[in-house]
Amino acid sequence: MVPASSQTLDYQIVDVFTETALKGNGLAVVFDTVGLSSERMQAIAREFNLSETTFIQRRDVETEKREGVRVRIFTTQEELPFAGHPTLGTASVLKLAAPETISGDTIKLALNVGTVPVRFKADSLFGEMMQRDPEFGDQLDPAEVARLIGLTLGELSASAAPQVVSTGTAFAIVALRSHEALARLRIDQEDATKYLREHGGRWFYVLGPTDGDTPAWRARMQFYGGEDPATGSAAGCAISYLVRYGFVAPGRQIHVRQGVEIGRASDLFLAADGVSGKVGDVRVGGSTVRVAKGELFLP
Repeated sequence: MVPASSQTLDYQIVDVFTETALKGNGLAVVFDTVGLSSERMQAIAREFNLSETTFIQRRDVETEKREGVRVRIFTTQEELPFAGHPTLGTASVLKLAAPETISGDTIKLALNVGTVPVRFKADSLFGEMMQRDPEFGDQLDPAEVARLIGLTLGELSASAAPQVVSTGTAFAIVALRSHEALARLRIDQEDATKYLREHGGRWFYVLGPTDGDTPAWRARMQFYGGEDPATGSAAGCAISYLVRYGFVAPGRQIHVRQGVEIGRASDLFLAADGVSGKVGDVRVGGSTVRVAKGELFLP
């Protein structure tokens, strides 16, 4: 029986950074939310209980062409100015549900952080978002970082110190000597949060290289007492850091696999350019697959 309600909203659920349903990072996308209060959006995000929920607020055609489709992003606890898998996933939903939002091969989203374009491969839901140029913040004490993430100092890379980096959301990027140490990652959330706030960061994004000739890395991001299957915003910060300090050649695409330890394997494809020591053209790509659709019945 459908409950009595004063408002009905359509939604879709997709998995992002994967081609396989029930893998990757789940996202709820809610349509037609113009006039919906921030408090109601936050309550809906808590109801879905996914890493993030996005809210599409359509505007006139000319505004959307110029500035992009207005989208707001909420975790279960707060609104974010930018997040990667919600950006990619929402653009993929719009490509299928609102093809008029596509200009050529690109959909622009107007987020709180500004306009972010997502470019799609032809006849595909593989998209690549162009993130803001990175801002490099505080370098962090490797010994203190090692303590906070539950690893030894010797397991961190000696080539560059951990550093806070932002392409819209600030993460502390920690490069390891090998991905094998990721299995032992145990972030002290209370102490880490206090430490990172003092240095302008939100969360740790920890990654290490895998064996083989193809540039590939594994990553983990633990937050809110849990773990994120895929973190597109942090991935943009990570590739910026890796290019700046010579771990990855400018323009070279790398494959990052995240979420393995929690049974939600995700595949992210990253690249960034670097000219005269300046990193730019940060690109984070991956696929999206549809999982469900339905209606919200709101009092």
